[in-house]
Amino acid sequence: MRELTREDFVKELNHTIFHQISNIADELGIECYVVGGFVRDLFLERPSKDIDVVVVGSGIEVAKALSKKLGKSAHLSVFKNFGTAQVKYHQVEVEFVGARKESYSHDSRKPIVEDGTLEDDQNRRDFTINAMAICLNKERFGELVDPFDGVWDLRDRIIATPLDPSITFSDDPLRMMRCIRFATQLNFTIEQETYDALISNKERIKIISKERIADELNKIILAPCPSIGFELLFSTGLLEIIFPELYALHGVEKINGRAHKDNFFHTLEVLDNIAKATQKWDDQDHKLWIRWSAILHDIGKPKSKRWEPTSGWTFHNHNSIGEKMIPEIFRNMKLPLNEKMKYVQKLVALHMRPISIADDIVTDSAVRRLLFEAGNDIDDLMTLCEADITSKNETKKLRFLDNFKLVRKKLIDLEEKDRIRNFQPPVDGKEIMEVLGLPPCSEIGQIKELIKDAILDGKIPNDHEAAFQLMLEKAASMGLYPKNKE
Repeated sequence: MRELTREDFVKELNHTIFHQISNIADELGIECYVVGGFVRDLFLERPSKDIDVVVVGSGIEVAKALSKKLGKSAHLSVFKNFGTAQVKYHQVEVEFVGARKESYSHDSRKPIVEDGTLEDDQNRRDFTINAMAICLNKERFGELVDPFDGVWDLRDRIIATPLDPSITFSDDPLRMMRCIRFATQLNFTIEQETYDALISNKERIKIISKERIADELNKIILAPCPSIGFELLFSTGLLEIIFPELYALHGVEKINGRAHKDNFFHTLEVLDNIAKATQKWDDQDHKLWIRWSAILHDIGKPKSKRWEPTSGWTFHNHNSIGEKMIPEIFRNMKLPLNEKMKYVQKLVALHMRPISIADDIVTDSAVRRLLFEAGNDIDDLMTLCEADITSKNETKKLRFLDNFKLVRKKLIDLEEKDRIRNFQPPVDGKEIMEVLGLPPCSEIGQIKELIKDAILDGKIPNDHEAAFQLMLEKAASMGLYPKNKE
């Protein structure tokens, strides 16, 4: 982090919107402060999209006055029920709220809110690094108010709560997810008393909606090293409550001196590998769901685990079992039950295929079938499979990765030659019915399947003439002939 003085803050706040807020605050005779993540990110030199302003008075009144001064370029939104307002001005968004103090009932994270002072407002903040404020009033413009030494915690890379962490987390259990999320995103350490409070209050997470938990979990997944967050969720006991299927991967069983690997920690390795491979992707949505496929790629292993005296531990069909588990997991976690879920299912279902190809002779037929089934997601599937190679045996690891290079090359060559990706057989069911004069029947399906297999196995080229000729040959063997045949 960088060291900042009041003069530095004055320079950083040199934007029309801050000076207009300053003028309005002085005109109304009220205190005004920029608070929270914006202040924290100034020290960390991170871009901050959202600006939160606390007014010791009416935040809505200041927001309305600001919108009026900025003119037609500003867009004002008022949320009376929450006592907040938002002003959008070009690329800047400012959220206004009156300073408040809060009290909670045990069965809800929704607080009872009263007007308060700046001190009250800072007391209710989740973490010391988010409780810092910079004054916007002219006389004190740029002055830092940091009652909980958030600057020192930033310097020491620590996540701690302003007040008793047990009360902080019990009052609003979502803060436990936020605590782990910030530790993951910033690569900070959670202060010991705060960490202990995560453990003692873990059951409180049950009052939080699945949607809010999923939102925080997705932010952890999108971090540069998401395993940090999942290890913290695991060690505090939160993971077992919010994601029992992933927790079930943990553990090692040994029979006759033979043990399988811990599939939970293997999954975290795969997740970190894919995080590195996708870190520079611009599409955050694409990045998120391929990382979900890494999290879920072995989710079927606990249900498929078997001990076989001749071969040891096996996990036969864990990919198919995992594919079938995903809709229920997504439903329980309130994740989208749409094409994003189907994309994750596809990668989980197919993730063993490139590995089995790479472990054997890389045949054109096997690669064609892989390309046919994966379609446009083939590159993502290969990225997942490469991330899945976590063997401690470097020779074995290099052999697999070298073979994957060969698979990738064959994928490119065969796609260029045979146009298999997303292909449809050049002779379809409608044409078969018309040529042979058939109603819908099982024979049509048999002919279509034969043509598809012949193309994927390289027995005929992917063109209409060859497929049509094969159709006639197969039909004749079934006693079927073109309807206009003499």
